[in-house]
Amino acid sequence: MENLPASLASPLPDARIVPMTPHSPLVTGDPPRLGGRELLGRLGEGGQGVVYLAVAGDTRVAVKWLRGEQSDDSVSVARFLREAEVARRVAPFCTAAVLDTGVEQGRPYIVSEYVAGPSLQQMVLREGPRSGAALDRLAIGTATALAAIHRAGIVHRDFKPANVILGPDGPRVIDFGIARAVAATSTISATPMGTPAYMSPEQIAGDVTGPAADMFSWAGTMVYASCGRGPFGNHAMEQVISQVLSAPPDLGRLSGPLREVALRCLSKNPAERPTAEQVIKGLLGRPVADSGLLASGAMLAAPSGPEQQPGSPGPAAGGDPGPERGEPAAGGSERGWWRSRAWPVAAGVTAVLVALGVWAAVAPPWAGRGAKQVAATRPAAATPQVTRSPAAGTPVKTTLPGGAITLYEHPSDPIALTAYEVFDKKADDDVDYARRSLRGASFDRYADNWESLVSPDGRYLAGRQKDYTSRGYDSVLFNDRTMGSSFRVMTVRKPLISTIRSWSADSSRLLLNVDKKVEGDDGKDEWISLGFVVVDVAKAKADVVEVADESIRASDFGWDATGTGVVIEYGDDDGLRLFDPSGRRVRDLPEVGSPASGTTDLFSPSGARFVTDCPESDGGDHCLWDTRTGEQVRAFTSDCDKVLGWYDESHLFCWEQDDNASFDEVRVVDFDGKLVRTLLQVPEKLDVTPLFTVRPAGS
Repeated sequence: MENLPASLASPLPDARIVPMTPHSPLVTGDPPRLGGRELLGRLGEGGQGVVYLAVAGDTRVAVKWLRGEQSDDSVSVARFLREAEVARRVAPFCTAAVLDTGVEQGRPYIVSEYVAGPSLQQMVLREGPRSGAALDRLAIGTATALAAIHRAGIVHRDFKPANVILGPDGPRVIDFGIARAVAATSTISATPMGTPAYMSPEQIAGDVTGPAADMFSWAGTMVYASCGRGPFGNHAMEQVISQVLSAPPDLGRLSGPLREVALRCLSKNPAERPTAEQVIKGLLGRPVADSGLLASGAMLAAPSGPEQQPGSPGPAAGGDPGPERGEPAAGGSERGWWRSRAWPVAAGVTAVLVALGVWAAVAPPWAGRGAKQVAATRPAAATPQVTRSPAAGTPVKTTLPGGAITLYEHPSDPIALTAYEVFDKKADDDVDYARRSLRGASFDRYADNWESLVSPDGRYLAGRQKDYTSRGYDSVLFNDRTMGSSFRVMTVRKPLISTIRSWSADSSRLLLNVDKKVEGDDGKDEWISLGFVVVDVAKAKADVVEVADESIRASDFGWDATGTGVVIEYGDDDGLRLFDPSGRRVRDLPEVGSPASGTTDLFSPSGARFVTDCPESDGGDHCLWDTRTGEQVRAFTSDCDKVLGWYDESHLFCWEQDDNASFDEVRVVDFDGKLVRTLLQVPEKLDVTPLFTVRPAGS
């Protein structure tokens, strides 16, 4: 074997952000033209549609096309077209101007001006925070844009770093997908929309929001520009929401007039926030009167009845559409809460947070000076049960994109399908799909990923990118659905690759296998394992570990039972070899059989047992072993063709491929080999790789 390349033998420096390419190639299913315009490639893909870079004559434009599965939904279509309607009402200097709309293949599209420039989020990630005159120019430019938007009678409702494009002629504000008219008078629901890290307290509560909500978001965005994080931290969603509702903001590196103005904009009470015009005056050093009704006057004209609140599509032209950011959705009170000191928490904030997937017990922060503030908390989880048997009752049946794939889920399932790959025969390539959250969410397509894997807590989507970076590194793009942000971590240099294996149970680390293509003994190319990578997600740092052990070259790494070290199949006797995080061999479990699930879901939820394909002499298909002693616990036979992992402590889930049936299935089986229930059904001719995630206890 060749000597190990220096890129693997030496630890990598801290992760660096890699510049994004202007656009990616078209994929199978993309049309060559839309609205009479030639498509050059993809600018991004979001939950509502795909944004393409197109050309008409000598002019480049952005074309946003609604997803096919949403074209029959009148609410989705109306929401999509509303973005164009709202964008046309604002001054063209402050956004990407809408040029045209139309319908192609029964799906509406929006043609917008293409703004050549990165988003503020991309710029900070790539080049670091802004400071000095550059930060002041950004603050004045974006405040001016918001002033124009508000003068047009529009509340943006999702102002954040990803929606500020740094064009050559100044900042532009994009993505009016959830914007609404200040004086709108009709709706269907009152759903809080936005990105939690930059949402105002009234948005989190699901109440009527006015221009003051945008100013709260503007101030948070300026804090991000100054230091690379929002004013309420980079925590889990429930922590961020608690901070927004009850904690003072951290103003980062803001100073001078900008710091003073931002602090006022981050007031919990919208009536105390300055307007966009007052912010501009404050930044220019002019005295600003108390906001009073100037800040809330527009809200006083807000609707008294229901009004349709559209959902959040991907960002508009020229921006960073990216994957779906996990926008929250919940019901909320429609009354003017800023007038009432006795606002009912249980019926308002708590209900909204429950629908957002979190719980809180909070006093409205505006409900009087000195009021006791209670931090948001999760309800005390019941003591985790070692066994969570498949629930009785009828599972929810869902048809998934990519083919006639049917998912059967029950709310109490301890595992969830969070991603899958479908082999596209025409493109001769796998197509990745990943879920927006752990429960009740749809799947989005990720054409730029080799592999996609959702973290156990549902917060992160890790995607290994198809192209090496400009510096020749393989890399993983992490999408933080809670914060609405993304970052890229480089792993190993070309020609090595780092394939995603599995997340740690606490979602803090991602394990990857380091592989290299070599010529085998038969003259054909084959991949061998050289080591592993552990990514610390909080630090965005990759540790690359070489394992100098010739007996493990034909297998892949997975987490051990503790989730701190790694395990891999070794040698010709179907044994397992355990290594510590530094790559030092610590234990062998010989002659236990081959890991049935490829080591990714080898151990039971408690870690007490592991499963393998039995050695031939054991008289069964599946063998269960005691992790501590290495002794066999049980051997049994089933109709399973391949065990995929542990459903719970007393059940496995597996592929079952019946030669006489038109469908293959993922099934739950007990330790007698009996079928308990079906989880997934796939047409026999469709090549699908499902990826299930173990939900955290109590989730």
